[in-house]
Amino acid sequence: MKNLRTALGVLVVLLMLSSGAAFALGQPNVNLGFTSFLDGAPPAGPGLYLSEYLQYYTADRINDENGSKSLDVDIDVWVLMNQLIYQSDQAVLFGGKWGLNVMLPIVSLDMGSNPPGFEDNGTGLGDLLIGPYLQWDPIMGANGPLMVNRIELQTIWPTGKYDSDKLLNPGSNHFSFNPYWAATVFLGPKATVSWRLHYLWNDKNDEFSFGGMMPEEVDLEPGQAVHANFTAAYEVLPKQLRLGINGYWFDQITDTKVDGHKDKSLEEKVFAIGPGAVWHFSQDTHLFMNVYVETTAESRPEGERYNMRLVHHF
Repeated sequence: MKNLRTALGVLVVLLMLSSGAAFALGQPNVNLGFTSFLDGAPPAGPGLYLSEYLQYYTADRINDENGSKSLDVDIDVWVLMNQLIYQSDQAVLFGGKWGLNVMLPIVSLDMGSNPPGFEDNGTGLGDLLIGPYLQWDPIMGANGPLMVNRIELQTIWPTGKYDSDKLLNPGSNHFSFNPYWAATVFLGPKATVSWRLHYLWNDKNDEFSFGGMMPEEVDLEPGQAVHANFTAAYEVLPKQLRLGINGYWFDQITDTKVDGHKDKSLEEKVFAIGPGAVWHFSQDTHLFMNVYVETTAESRPEGERYNMRLVHHF
């Protein structure tokens, strides 16, 4: 068991990418930087929405559990996230109107010139995300909206491409529960702040074998975590352009378990911040652009993330 946990420490530090789509060794596809400005409500009220995301993540270093650089790497990940949202006009609980969110990513992994034997699983479908939610109407003040809120019970299903003989996979091979609270606060006619606060619970991956390097498969149960996106924006062109800052953080709050044995050295943390913008083509069509530079990463890669999101209301 000691040798097993030592191997896990080396490999998880190298490969765990608990970020915006399902390409992690243990952690599932979670929202780090996909959503940003005006996140408290769909932009055009009830109806059907289509969102298309394109995100690129790159990292050239791995940090250890103390946040110090431990290894040079070459990791590139492209994610195409496809999302359908239906927002009803029917209130069901405390005035909240029900809705449904469905997301399916396509993930492309490239580990480049990393150490021999550390193989990725190429391109394939990631894990399916399904989340029923409640959306509340804006809380109104004398001069307009003050705040708008949503709660979603997001679930992550292990439908993604997975091969225990590969170290890096598009799918996580385990179920996760990832509920969140999203809100936007209106500071005036032009300024807003938004956030999305998640809790993450993970089930076991019972087909984990360090990419086939272990003689038998083991149970890997990633630790629970909290993570959030946060933004502040200012309208510089009326009804057209908002500029601002955007960021995210991830903090694992319980130990990862290998065959039931806890390992505190595998707790991940990361913080990222950068500039962003949203262009409103109309009330029904919006383009979000975000850049994130990661810092203070622990037991994970530290890199950069570039995100583009197009939202259309039918």
